[in-house]
Amino acid sequence: MTSSVTVQQRQKERPASPPPRIAPKGRLAALDGLRLLAALMVVLYHYIAFNSAAWSKPATERFPVAYVPASYGWLGVQLFFLISGFVICMSAWGRDIGDFAVSRVTRLYPAYWFAVLAATVVVSIWPVNGVGPSLSDVAVNLTMFHEPMKAAPADGVYWTLWVEIRFYLLFALLIAWKGLTYRRVVGFCVVWAMAAAVAAGLDVDALDAVLMPNDCWFFIAGMAFYLMYRYGPNMLLWGIVAATFLAGQHFAFNTHHNVQKYVGHKLPLWPTVMLLALFYAAIAAVALGKTSRINWRWLPTAGALTYPLYLLHERIGWTVIKEFENDISRYVLVPALVVLMMVASWLLHRYLERPLARVLKRGMTKALADMRAPRERV
Repeated sequence: MTSSVTVQQRQKERPASPPPRIAPKGRLAALDGLRLLAALMVVLYHYIAFNSAAWSKPATERFPVAYVPASYGWLGVQLFFLISGFVICMSAWGRDIGDFAVSRVTRLYPAYWFAVLAATVVVSIWPVNGVGPSLSDVAVNLTMFHEPMKAAPADGVYWTLWVEIRFYLLFALLIAWKGLTYRRVVGFCVVWAMAAAVAAGLDVDALDAVLMPNDCWFFIAGMAFYLMYRYGPNMLLWGIVAATFLAGQHFAFNTHHNVQKYVGHKLPLWPTVMLLALFYAAIAAVALGKTSRINWRWLPTAGALTYPLYLLHERIGWTVIKEFENDISRYVLVPALVVLMMVASWLLHRYLERPLARVLKRGMTKALADMRAPRERV
């Protein structure tokens, strides 16, 4: 009886988190640079390697050298997921579920609403890759729930947003439960990984939709890397990272095989593994403080542009390519289009995303305050 009580007392006295090795910091410039890299990889994949109807010739003919590295640009999405796991864990630490919801809504929706409407207008006027979505589908797209509701997407790249939202919802459950601590985040990582592995074997659509066995490994790795950044590395965290890499490369190979259909040629597997390893190494460098001297002033601006760039580039870019392919050299057209899209992304961020995010934040914060305020009993 005495030993049982002693064990219970020790469990209660044991801290939920070890003391952090660093004071919590704000934006990490190195992550902004990696965001830009991820966005540009996806952009160049769609402009150079992807066999869209925008080009009159296949990628192997129009870019006989550049098509090879560009064909691996789809892996920018996996890098985004790694960064997201790190950043969401960092930004949500110490917040309650309401504050977390406000931060995600104000981050995701302002630029997205504009991008949906812009892509719809452009594709409807110049239907390069098929007709634009119906008005009903556009309305559903504005909610960002078009994937589960099986509405036609306004732009093909928006499928990743539903993956992100599902990660946020799972993470929100952890925040709502008892808040974030070292032990709870570690437990969340382990339980999610085990459940996703089981779901992958069962092949049940409902479980796949919730647990995301194709993509969860990169979010989990990002969270483990953040714990290293905050508390220091240990064998447990390295074990989680290693397990996610081993599982993640398996599912990345499945995506690799599907990508070959979109680019129209065979791709060696080894660059996929190499790039994933480089991404993990880059995030590890951030987690271990090896990038602390990277503080170039332009990186936060570049990081802020990546989300609008990702949202705008695909179908609008293809329309521009179709319009000017025969008038401008493709070696001039693609770089010029990338610059044009980055300028458009900056304008969107500066004059719409930031102001609208502030308005949304004020309104949602006030609504939260009203919900939290004590009510008079009737």
